[in-house]
Amino acid sequence: MLPSTNHGFLRVSAKDRRYWEFGDGTPFFAIGQNVAFIKDVRQQSEMIRQLGAHGGNFCRVWACAEDWGLAIEARKSAWGRSWDWSPPFAASPDREGYHEERLCLKINGESGASITMNPCYPVPLKPGVAYQLKGAARAAGEAGLSFDLNGSRTVAPKRQWTPFAEEFTAAANQRVLPNLVFQLTGKGTMWIKDLSLTEKNGGAELLWEADPNRPPLGVYNLRDADMLDRLVSAAEESGVYLQIVLLTRDHYLGRLKGRSGRDYEEALDYARRLARYFVARWGYSTHVAAWEYFNEMDPGLPTERFYTELAKFLDEVDANRHLRVNSTWHSPSKDYRHPHLDTANLHYYLRPPDGELWKDEVASILNRWEANRRALDRRPLFFAEFGITDANWQRAPQLGEDQDFVHLHNASWLALALGFGSTPCHWFWDDIHRRQIYPLYQPLARFVAGIPLNAGNLSAAAAEADKGLRVFGQQTEAFAFLWIWNPEATWWKIAMDKKEPVAVAGARLSVTGLKPGDYRAQWWDTRSGQIMREQPLRVSGPSTILPIPDFTRDLAGKILR
Repeated sequence: MLPSTNHGFLRVSAKDRRYWEFGDGTPFFAIGQNVAFIKDVRQQSEMIRQLGAHGGNFCRVWACAEDWGLAIEARKSAWGRSWDWSPPFAASPDREGYHEERLCLKINGESGASITMNPCYPVPLKPGVAYQLKGAARAAGEAGLSFDLNGSRTVAPKRQWTPFAEEFTAAANQRVLPNLVFQLTGKGTMWIKDLSLTEKNGGAELLWEADPNRPPLGVYNLRDADMLDRLVSAAEESGVYLQIVLLTRDHYLGRLKGRSGRDYEEALDYARRLARYFVARWGYSTHVAAWEYFNEMDPGLPTERFYTELAKFLDEVDANRHLRVNSTWHSPSKDYRHPHLDTANLHYYLRPPDGELWKDEVASILNRWEANRRALDRRPLFFAEFGITDANWQRAPQLGEDQDFVHLHNASWLALALGFGSTPCHWFWDDIHRRQIYPLYQPLARFVAGIPLNAGNLSAAAAEADKGLRVFGQQTEAFAFLWIWNPEATWWKIAMDKKEPVAVAGARLSVTGLKPGDYRAQWWDTRSGQIMREQPLRVSGPSTILPIPDFTRDLAGKILR
């Protein structure tokens, strides 16, 4: 019998609640990034594989990206997009529309007025296969209807709803249905309903996005679910653990404004049903680390009962007890103390409105660390979003100047040293992939391996250095790990001012609080992940002085017995 390499499901450490650990007690420090908007599942699966191949172990994935990415429960419409929503929908005319709340499509105007069907996903066709397009139309005035379906098709104007059916055969090299343009052939109004496309001999409905009555909640996008299947498989193959965002926030915002009532209960019902689906389909996987309810929910809404009720439901259906988390559009928030949320999520970006702080990632993160740490209640603080943006939260042009991603390197080592549960998870995953920044993760992964983060006896290191260096880290009475940083090595100075720091020589480190005895000091190159020097160390008093190897930007160290 071979020993298992599966450590089990992730949970909050019982001994040190700043960190996660596996079910078998193995500590877990999350090293990773976002891959949030899933559009090309093959490319984004490759991102996860690249992340895992270079020491990363954590990825935050959205399953709630509305119509601009993977979203299990969200509106996907062939008649408009969320950022410019003005669909050609109308109530059915006459008594039918009066008595039923059902929508149809409406074209009104002069001859030539049109609407265009533009699905979020291309409609797939099989070359050489026969298909049938069906629907019903109704006219007022002289308007008839025309459209091109591998040839011109027309529907005559009729005063009552009249079914139509058009057959066509996909060309030998045709794999996608072109966007259909429905056009008036005369002045007036035309209404269309019940559009359907299937293979002539039957099969799946291919125009599900064309249904104006398809509700955004309570119906699940199976094509997107297949995409998430593939991402979970990629994570399992790559040693990466996913935090999956479940609920499309903007479909729930309006329903959660009051503390109770029909809308609130309806939101809870939809959320329970979706949570059950996630658990049933993906809850088997140990590589699903956490369910994140919302991305950046409004922290002012009365969501306390919503999270409590959802947690009670998950207690019943999620036998593997995946972690439950949430994020808000302002950090910290009241969620940091909610008894049924396991982890606090910080979102923070380096931005020009922060003045000099945006040029100094270390000072910025120290500022956020203090503000967020005070708000915590016995749970890990994950740095779930990070990057360099402009004042409007969009990708800043300066990000392209930081060729080596110095801001992420410094932020990642600092996060470990301070006691975050994760590295800062960078938001601009396309930049990381295009510029192949993944090797940045490997040195940190090598360094953190073997550090007993979940032992429950680590505290802030009592260490300092001369020559203006900054020292951060944690220690026990018999162990310490440290990150030593040259303040001249900010991302701005290196990437924007083009000033490489002068090498630091002859610096010394002072460490207090180690028990007397024999130790060894390891000095690590933070860019190769290799031990650059190891030296014996004898501790005989309350404070120990040791020389720091010459370096330029930063280095890390461990003191071990």
